[in-house]
Amino acid sequence: MNAIRKAYRRNKIRGCLLGGAIGDALGYAIEFDSEPRIFARYGEDGITEYKLDPYSGKALISDDTQMTLFTAYGLMAGDYHRRLKGERVVPREYVTLAYLDWYRTQTMSFRKGNRLPSHIHGGESVLLNAPELYSRRAPGNTCMNSLSRLVDEAERRPDYISRPMNSSKGCGSVMRVAPVGLNFEFLDIREVDLEAAQTGAITHGHPLGYMPCAVLAHIIHRLLFNERSMTLREIVLEARDTAAGLFAGNEYLPTLTALIDLAVELAETEGTEDLDNIHRLGEGWVADEALAISIYCALRHQDDFSAGIIASVNHKGDSDSTGAITGNILGALLGEGNIESKWTKDLELRDVIISIADDMVNNLEEEAFGR
Repeated sequence: MNAIRKAYRRNKIRGCLLGGAIGDALGYAIEFDSEPRIFARYGEDGITEYKLDPYSGKALISDDTQMTLFTAYGLMAGDYHRRLKGERVVPREYVTLAYLDWYRTQTMSFRKGNRLPSHIHGGESVLLNAPELYSRRAPGNTCMNSLSRLVDEAERRPDYISRPMNSSKGCGSVMRVAPVGLNFEFLDIREVDLEAAQTGAITHGHPLGYMPCAVLAHIIHRLLFNERSMTLREIVLEARDTAAGLFAGNEYLPTLTALIDLAVELAETEGTEDLDNIHRLGEGWVADEALAISIYCALRHQDDFSAGIIASVNHKGDSDSTGAITGNILGALLGEGNIESKWTKDLELRDVIISIADDMVNNLEEEAFGR
């Protein structure tokens, strides 16, 4: 990988992971607040800058960013073991193991958890050595319950879609899968999309829980490996159409595609207010609504990272998740260089996020070298 291409990808991958964490941290402060409370407390524009934790002085991330980091780590661990052993690797199996490491951070103290070996065979997770990741930031019940079952080796399965864990369509699936779109340069994009859906289905078994994951990974993948110079709108519509082909005949598919179409339409409708449009798309507690709100905010504010994430969190729904997904998309679109420094200066775990992003860049280089 030449130096120019590597710098380009570093800018995009850092932008995606930092952007997601920024939207997460901005929205986490108001995740469970009503709109009257948000606007009474922060003014008519809502929250527009971080609410810093009084103890650490940082803008705190939630489980959304925590799980995103573990997704990235699991994918890279799988690639490493495939290169090391020359064996076929199913990425979701390593992501499952990484999620079990995350589950440990939510159920154990740092003193106990970081002394145990990683669930990833033969590996040591650097994330288990970050004390901040042992903080419980309203982890989703569905994720926690699913992973508690998967602690038992017998409960693991190679195909989470055909053998669903549950019938949940919560947004805890889609808010963490952006790294899937960043990881596979040479894989057919339909396979990338399916792997993202399987990754979401590790914890969320409803089609409207895992199908949006395929759409988000597709968008992120195209934004990183955008050799045809497609616009964001073109990428979104291609992602919708690819999902329609992959999941053809699924009874819930029309619900997802209609929401995506509405998000695109609203983003292009002049003279409308962000909050009114977000209300038409839902509250974001379920995955298809969270994705649609994020697509809308990214399309509407595709030249302005700050405007996009501010719009994405100032509503009565799942603000940190819609902020995280919007940040993933806009960060991958605009790159780290177009994110104002005020957003990264006080961000919790900034250095860890950058380290994981750079590891993903190096992983892509290793994959290209090995071909």
